[in-house]
Amino acid sequence: MRFEEFGLNEKVLEAISYMNYEKASPIQELAIPETLKGNDLLACAQTGTGKTAAFMLPILSKLSEEENHDLSTLIIVPTRELAIQINQQIQGFSYFLNINSVTVYGGREGSDWDQESKALTRGTNIIVATPGKLISHLNLGYVKFDKIKYLVLDEADRMLDIGFHDDILRILSYVPEERQTLMFSATMPRKIRDLAAKILKNPVEISTAVSKPAEGVLQAAYLTYDEQKIPLINSLIKDKPDFDSILIFSSTKRKVFDIVKSLRRAKIAAEGISSDLEQKEREEVLIGFRSKRTRVLVATDVLSRGIDIKDINLVINFDVPGSAEDYVHRVGRTARADKTGVAITLINQHDMDKFQRIEKLIEREVFKVPLPEELGAGPEWKVRPPRSGNKRRKPPTRKFNQRKPKGNNPKNQNPGPKPTNNS
Repeated sequence: MRFEEFGLNEKVLEAISYMNYEKASPIQELAIPETLKGNDLLACAQTGTGKTAAFMLPILSKLSEEENHDLSTLIIVPTRELAIQINQQIQGFSYFLNINSVTVYGGREGSDWDQESKALTRGTNIIVATPGKLISHLNLGYVKFDKIKYLVLDEADRMLDIGFHDDILRILSYVPEERQTLMFSATMPRKIRDLAAKILKNPVEISTAVSKPAEGVLQAAYLTYDEQKIPLINSLIKDKPDFDSILIFSSTKRKVFDIVKSLRRAKIAAEGISSDLEQKEREEVLIGFRSKRTRVLVATDVLSRGIDIKDINLVINFDVPGSAEDYVHRVGRTARADKTGVAITLINQHDMDKFQRIEKLIEREVFKVPLPEELGAGPEWKVRPPRSGNKRRKPPTRKFNQRKPKGNNPKNQNPGPKPTNNS
């Protein structure tokens, strides 16, 4: 379906035409008409499917036709990276509109606080915020959300995973009940449905393919011992000179440092990013990666969701992700917008059961590639067989009310019948 068919404002259509938006993605095709109708929305779609355009294009189209240009739209997101990404897209979508947006997130300088407080009280139409920093402003009493008409929760499952449930409800207590609320999530666990029941009114539920990597992703895995992983990564990257945008995910900050150090020693342009970096440093690293000055970006899970970096050729999971859904989000960094990409996971002997759960979720077996000969043999693929649904483990038998006497203390032994006067 083409965007012209939705009935969007002409200036919005003009802006997205400059951004080479032509055909709507499945989530956009489902979400845009319902949002234009004014319905609350509970939407489930995986990372990289165009969710930002799915909620922003209809909101911008409606704002463009309204005379009131007060602060009318609040978008709540889990991370500063996602806030920056969404704001950048808003600026592109609203290029020909008299609509402004500002981000509110932690880790910034004092001058940014002043800019945020001014935006929250006057002078902007859309706020994109992380919960913690927004509550810091709300605590000071000057924020007025009484004219909010559109509320968006993006990556809602991620926000609950981080622990923002109570913060979200507190923020919503400042927002008028008469509003349109759009809730987007990559997964739909029970806790998301419970939250939706509290904040949405008669929502329309829409869903695209949940928890499945894009069709354009070529998935593969290597069975490796931990000491083989860094040499394997060096070999993989050297063998792919045409891949100019490579993203490596690691479970710890220490491993990020070790991987970057090894890649630089091999004359490969690499940078690491983790929570150790200040926000300004993180942004500089991302700019270098987006501009292709940095060929390899090594990251902790801070980037597994919420970052829109186009044309990533290769994603490497240095460690098997902690959950099957996280695997989908990491792999979703490549093969975006109908393009192709490669995703490789390194599996040690302790993570095979974990990876089997991933294969069950994505409903396919990922090909296990033999290690290069010079690295030696890796561990064999061994997983526990699934339990039979009809067989339950028998609980161990226990004998109650039988105590073993302690040592040889006569007090702990049965003294026999008490003597009587006739004895």
